[in-house]
Amino acid sequence: MGQLKIKDKSQREGYKPNQAIAILRYARISPLKARLVLREIQGKDVGDALYLLKVIPKKAARIAEKLLKSAIANAEQKGLDLDRLYVKKAVADRGPILKKWIPRAHGRATMVRKRLSHITIVLEEKPEGKEEE
Repeated sequence: MGQLKIKDKSQREGYKPNQAIAILRYARISPLKARLVLREIQGKDVGDALYLLKVIPKKAARIAEKLLKSAIANAEQKGLDLDRLYVKKAVADRGPILKKWIPRAHGRATMVRKRLSHITIVLEEKPEGKEEE
């Protein structure tokens, strides 16, 4: 898990021309907390996903909302139809862990682990024949 080894977008696994990708690396939120929000928007239309993220009262929702807007801008730049876009994939992979020590009672110290995550959102156009009304 973690970082993508292939830098060229056309060689990434699962990359298609009718997709738009936005990746946020080293987000200061644990992957577990980010996944709680990302599971809610997976498979939804872009408009519905944006609305959901606005009303969810979590830090991960603010981060995912900005990333989803970035993915929409990427789709617009590629010339994709914004009305037919849906969230194909929304994942939070594990990033590095920042470790620091805090003092405790009786001269001890405890390690605090600050977990980082790499968040990826993939948007895709719905096929023309499979429009849901």
